[in-house]
Amino acid sequence: MWVDTHCHLDAGEFDGHSASVADDAAQAGVRAIVIPAIARVNFGTVAQLAREVGNGVYALGIHPLYVPTAQESDLQALRTAIEGALADPLFIGIGEIGLDFFVPELKETPLREKQEFFFSEQLKLARDFELPVLLHVRRSQDIILKHLRRIRVPGGIAHAFNGSFQQAQAFIDLGLHLGFGGAMTFPRSLQIRRLAAELPLPAIVLETDAPDISPAWRHPGINTPDQIPRIGEVLAELRGLPLQEVAAATSANARAALPRLASSGLSL
Repeated sequence: MWVDTHCHLDAGEFDGHSASVADDAAQAGVRAIVIPAIARVNFGTVAQLAREVGNGVYALGIHPLYVPTAQESDLQALRTAIEGALADPLFIGIGEIGLDFFVPELKETPLREKQEFFFSEQLKLARDFELPVLLHVRRSQDIILKHLRRIRVPGGIAHAFNGSFQQAQAFIDLGLHLGFGGAMTFPRSLQIRRLAAELPLPAIVLETDAPDISPAWRHPGINTPDQIPRIGEVLAELRGLPLQEVAAATSANARAALPRLASSGLSL
């Protein structure tokens, strides 16, 4: 049994094929696929897609790459969408939210400040509704941590983690789990592989970020959630553990990071 804790199943690359992609993942043993929203325009899309596939759940949020075109009214729309989704067992948290300081223009005024405003406001929603977060932390770990210390949320996942051991421990100390996926499968990704091998196993969850961050054997092609078991094999090799142990541990970790998975109705 496996869980893909981060997959953009509604992406254009899967247009018209999302259901078959999810079914292929189910056949591979992926019992749950977490589908995060990226902007107000796809709040309804991810919710509907989670209902249509047999192994989907979803999160609602505004991705930092979509903050430049977002309006403050989108935050109120997000609050309204969350309120309406609380009764839906397939709704599991707030995401994808965070900060991106890899894209040059997003590091500079005024977009840096706008990113931080939208991030802090969405953290407040997670705090107020007692929901975990799916965090985008590209080149922004320390600033993310600053906000998390100020606005405490009930856990979640630092998606596609690629920081230092000190930063990893800081996220863990704040109750966050760390997501590992395709980047871990490249032999030259030395730091990510060291993190995956040496961090406490209870802190680690698996993800694809499909259709992005393809594993080494798929690069530069499209990533899909059925690759989770093979990504899990890499983690098992790095840690010197049986595959079954890694499958059980990372699935349990996903349930701990995203408690609403337990009441989603999926066979977890």
